[in-house]
Amino acid sequence: MGRIFEVRKHAMFARWNRMAKQFTRVNKDITIAVKAGGPDPNSNPALRRVIQNARAVNMPKDKVEAAIKRAAGKDVANYELVIYEAYAPHGVPLLIETATDNPTRTVGNLRAIFNKHGGNLGSSGSVAFMFRRMGVFRLNPEGVDQDDLELYLIDHGLEEMGESTGEKGEPQLLIRCLFPEFGNVQKALEDRGLSPVSAEQEYVCSTATELPEAQANEVMELIDRIEQDDDVRNVYHTLA
Repeated sequence: MGRIFEVRKHAMFARWNRMAKQFTRVNKDITIAVKAGGPDPNSNPALRRVIQNARAVNMPKDKVEAAIKRAAGKDVANYELVIYEAYAPHGVPLLIETATDNPTRTVGNLRAIFNKHGGNLGSSGSVAFMFRRMGVFRLNPEGVDQDDLELYLIDHGLEEMGESTGEKGEPQLLIRCLFPEFGNVQKALEDRGLSPVSAEQEYVCSTATELPEAQANEVMELIDRIEQDDDVRNVYHTLA
């Protein structure tokens, strides 16, 4: 009985930690979007996208509204998006996407993680060419005519469309476009009355890296540790 309790407690803490990380990210994204385009989502597509993503992680509406109001004030932190290029153990390329108000702190934290878990930060341009920056939309497929939607989106910048699963194993429709077409695809979906579960930019690797299981686990352990840092939004890798 005690063992079961410990497992459940560990799962509960992991879930809360993941939720706290997601809420922190949304708050930063709201700050960046409001500073760039103002607090009105009707005239700020970036803010509309962040609000959609807030719903996807079940962030309460009052917290979203409070974050928008706070972001429109004068005393809010200035976050900037910074991409760091790096190598995990066994030469696996990484792109580390951060939102930080103190790049010196962020770099110091990343170096400490690499020193402990292997790998190293790379120079600008060392791995970025191995990834494509893409817009990624995830939709609930219920009631969607996928063939019709695909034909419609091709004229608005669609690169690829297929089926996927969400964090809870639920079916999702995955739509990708080159990032310069992000706004076109977003508007096309809105014009169709479709609200994405989430809408993000992602870096998709061109060629995957194959490793034996033990080495792959070392890489994933490093990635997991990097993702725990408060300044880190996403870690993209080439690991198959």
